[in-house]
Amino acid sequence: MILIIDFGSQVTQLIARRLREAGFYSEIMPSTSDVNKYLVKNPKGIILSGGPNSVTQIDTPRAPYEIWNSVPVLGICYGQQTLCEQLGGKVETGINREFGRAKLDVIADCPLFYNLPKGTDFDVWMSHGDHVSELPDGFKVVACSAGAPFAAIADHKRRYYGVQFHPEVAQTNGGTQILKNFAELICNCEKGWSMVTYKYQAIQKIKEQVGKSGQVICGLSGGVDSSVTAVLLHKAIGERLTCVFVDHGLLRKGEAEEVIKLFGNHLNIKLIHKDASNFFLSKLKGISNPEQKRKIIGASFIDVFTEEAQKIEGAEYLAQGTLYPDVIESISISGGKHVTIKSHHNVGGLPEHMRLKLVEPLRMLFKDEVRLLGKELGLPKVLIDRHPFPGPGLAIRIPGSISSDKINVLRDADAIYLEEIRKAGLYDEIWQAFAVLLPVKTVGVMGDQRTYEYVCGLRAVTSTDGMTADIFPFTTEFLAHVSTRIVNEVSGINRVVYDYTSKPPGTIEWE
Repeated sequence: MILIIDFGSQVTQLIARRLREAGFYSEIMPSTSDVNKYLVKNPKGIILSGGPNSVTQIDTPRAPYEIWNSVPVLGICYGQQTLCEQLGGKVETGINREFGRAKLDVIADCPLFYNLPKGTDFDVWMSHGDHVSELPDGFKVVACSAGAPFAAIADHKRRYYGVQFHPEVAQTNGGTQILKNFAELICNCEKGWSMVTYKYQAIQKIKEQVGKSGQVICGLSGGVDSSVTAVLLHKAIGERLTCVFVDHGLLRKGEAEEVIKLFGNHLNIKLIHKDASNFFLSKLKGISNPEQKRKIIGASFIDVFTEEAQKIEGAEYLAQGTLYPDVIESISISGGKHVTIKSHHNVGGLPEHMRLKLVEPLRMLFKDEVRLLGKELGLPKVLIDRHPFPGPGLAIRIPGSISSDKINVLRDADAIYLEEIRKAGLYDEIWQAFAVLLPVKTVGVMGDQRTYEYVCGLRAVTSTDGMTADIFPFTTEFLAHVSTRIVNEVSGINRVVYDYTSKPPGTIEWE
């Protein structure tokens, strides 16, 4: 295992993801946590992530002293800076800043760059205002860039390494190879991470947690995460699982019927369909703040499950499809150093009066790993390859206040959009596509009559992990055709726009 100490970078989880892609298991530890809880797992190496702070300030986080002289260490960006500062080097601020692509000049042999080109034809992604100005004793320069004279450094004797750029992001050529080299050549890790192994380990852990008689209810939304969770639990405990499908009235068109058909009929898993749409909509009435929406939906979800749990004899556990990105993105809620972008309705926040214990078998997985696990479990392709859909559903695709009329308008527009994407054979090329109903009305003209109706935004992105994303380059003809269909067929919309914003600076979802 490679341990990643997180100093608050928005792309820290990409480090773990790249390592897992290469076959090496990794875990992320917030810099505010007790490192000893992780060191007992005997990591073979430690990576210090980037972060938004400056080591030139006294009260910013540092690497725990327990890690030094134990295992190899790789510092990335802020991680390199705190590594150098803590070992006797110097860091300066406000000079030679670099943001975006840069050319790296590899000038010395180093195992980090094994199987990668030397010289200046090496693109990397920089994002730093500070830079190392003086190396600690024992270090030498391995690579440099225009704005970072110590872009890559090494102390081969102690097996300490640092890079100012971000190898974890897609914009760095050979970045995955650099992380793989650290794990394999420097830390002597062996490859052993796969979804085949994880499936059997997860089933065994569920059995151990639940015991031989424990009853579990699973929150089923019909999405990939909750579906894989349900099937995994069914493999582990069989008839002791009851899935509760809460229809909060914020699902895509026809989704409720699909869930009932697949789980109640095809997979033969015990299923309770709870139509709580009126309850959720009443709770959301007049609420426009996106964080409030998420929290209300999360709390309402728990209320419904608490009520349903009381009807199931012997129910002790609640299963959720919480993923690793959910946990990491929500870490600042528990006092971490991240800047919270959004809270997640299924992470933390369980009320003390709730008697159910949580079972979260996907808590350490990324989205694409969940898809691979679903394939191992035999789930149908149409479900496994479905685009991600947020737990709060259409509530966060309607900026501003929500009403049943708005939901119906958005649901119809979204269905047309996805139908045309599938017809064009583009669905599998896109990471996520959806429609948004904007809180804006514009003047239009239909049949010589003035209209004053809503604007529909269309969003489609390509991505490998959802942490960064580029817009999907639809043709003008495709967008014009979709726009025509939506305006003609959906009463309440008279204008359609396409979102050309990448992530960053935008997020994939609008709220």
